[in-house]
Amino acid sequence: MNTKVTIAGVEFKNPVMTASGTFGSGMEYGEFVDLNRLGGVVTKGVANVPWPGNPTPRVAETYGGMLNAIGLQNPGIDVFMERDIPFLKQYDTRIIVNVCGKSVEDYLEVVEKLSDAPVDMLEINVSCPNVKEGAIAFGQKAECLFDITSQIKKKAKQPVIMKLSPNVTDITEMAKAAEAAGSDAISLINTITGMKIDIHRRRFALANKTGGMSGPAIKPIAVRMVYQASHAVKIPVIGMGGIATGEDAVEFLLAGASAVSVGAMNFVNPYATGEVIRGIEEYMETYHVENVTDLIGAVNE
Repeated sequence: MNTKVTIAGVEFKNPVMTASGTFGSGMEYGEFVDLNRLGGVVTKGVANVPWPGNPTPRVAETYGGMLNAIGLQNPGIDVFMERDIPFLKQYDTRIIVNVCGKSVEDYLEVVEKLSDAPVDMLEINVSCPNVKEGAIAFGQKAECLFDITSQIKKKAKQPVIMKLSPNVTDITEMAKAAEAAGSDAISLINTITGMKIDIHRRRFALANKTGGMSGPAIKPIAVRMVYQASHAVKIPVIGMGGIATGEDAVEFLLAGASAVSVGAMNFVNPYATGEVIRGIEEYMETYHVENVTDLIGAVNE
């Protein structure tokens, strides 16, 4: 049984990785998860300078999921390179650094600093709905997405994954824009913008008013968008959104994803990633699938 997948020339031992912002850089999960077992670790978003994030409260539970408005709090690229990369290099797993910024220049500064770093890929977060400073526009307008992708590709030494926002009218338009600008792969979906109000206090549950919705409730939307995007472009698609089990992951693979990321479920069940990997293997055994790549896009039309 072969669970290896290759994305933009980078080979992964299996198609399961972590979703940015839900796993840190793996340090918090070391006692629950054997990082050597993961196909890859996608780090929390890192910016050119430290970000304090949004005011609290920043997280709220919802039916079938959660809202977050963390605001991409992070220690900045310098601390990240000194602390997080050496930690991850201890393990036999691919390292994908999620990059965030408030301007094109911010992104490029981080990408350039990572040029010679021992990381395998870059995931560019142009779609987080929590940042008011304008980053959301990059992921919601095709021309803006094309422009930032083009500029990053000129500077990046590692393969580039553009992480797409679901908060758009037509996901295929965004996928095509990323591909046309030279992106090596795309990942989707990021969180869906939502809101919760405490009716007893008549106050917003989040200080930011709106936040990003994640968790099992968004999975059908994510599967649909992954299916549409994978049929619109020729570059690999990494699918995410509400994955909790191996069966969920297989659904994304059948829809056209070459790999998957486990996100919100890490908060509920810190063993989730390992269980998803085992679930895929069990599915392959049950249905006599020799290569996991045979599942990619294999839904019967």
